[in-house]
Amino acid sequence: MVSDIKETEALRAAPKAVAPALPVPRRRASAWARFRRHRLAVLGAFLLLLLVALTLFAPAVFHLNPTAVDLRSYEKPPGAGHWLGTDAAGRDVFSRLVYGGRVSLSVGIVAVGFYIVVGVLLGTISGYYGGRLDSLVMRLADVFMAFPRLIIIITLAALVSPSIYNVMLIIGLLGWPPTARIVRGQLLSLRERDFVLAARVLGAGDWRIMSRHLMPNVVAPVIVAATFGTAEAILLEAALSFLGLGVRPPMASWGNMLNAAESITILQSMPWLWLPPGLMIAVTVLSLNFLGDGLRDALDPRHTA
Repeated sequence: MVSDIKETEALRAAPKAVAPALPVPRRRASAWARFRRHRLAVLGAFLLLLLVALTLFAPAVFHLNPTAVDLRSYEKPPGAGHWLGTDAAGRDVFSRLVYGGRVSLSVGIVAVGFYIVVGVLLGTISGYYGGRLDSLVMRLADVFMAFPRLIIIITLAALVSPSIYNVMLIIGLLGWPPTARIVRGQLLSLRERDFVLAARVLGAGDWRIMSRHLMPNVVAPVIVAATFGTAEAILLEAALSFLGLGVRPPMASWGNMLNAAESITILQSMPWLWLPPGLMIAVTVLSLNFLGDGLRDALDPRHTA
């Protein structure tokens, strides 16, 4: 009895064991927080916003006219009257540069928007239904991707009348296969998930399942693909205009500005005619690529930091 009392007192006097602290779950950083940490992506977004503001508001603020000819200022270097000089026809280079930005951004946005819609629709139908329909869509995509894209675009542009609308249409018609493959790959894994089965049990139709439950899950990769696709479309438009198969003068574009400055004399002694459009193409494409890299990292659900 005495030993039991002593044992009880000893247990009470002993220090109580402290339960090990549970690890604090790591909080998932938001997509915006991850994007802000990507400095090049933030820089690219800032430069793109600056470019869009310049192309939208500069013509109204500075009263720019890209086709106005000033014969007294023939091939003049940058100065007070013409910030970036004038070209061989006496037109203001800055005005043409701003309006050329409108053309390049319009081609990129419209063409990519067109083939993103087509690619998402075909990829969703292909990935959801599968079977023969999936095989038909993917074989059609293989046919489009089997030929060098630039060669096909140049051939089609040479067959039709060169214009900004034809450039948009050609790029839009030939650019959908990669997007369709991305969406199809996502839906092949999503269509067997429990939330899709639950939607079917509750009586949801195919279109409702695709539009309300599946398509929102492919928004992130599609946004990233659209960003990189816009950069590619701007380069394609510049290449076609440089070759004389895209936007035709007197309408200004960065590509036909480079085309007008291809002589050795201009390249050597008049850099203000080719350097600004070349730099604008490079800065715009790099900014879009940086933005795409940042969006890809920010929208990736596997990133928790």
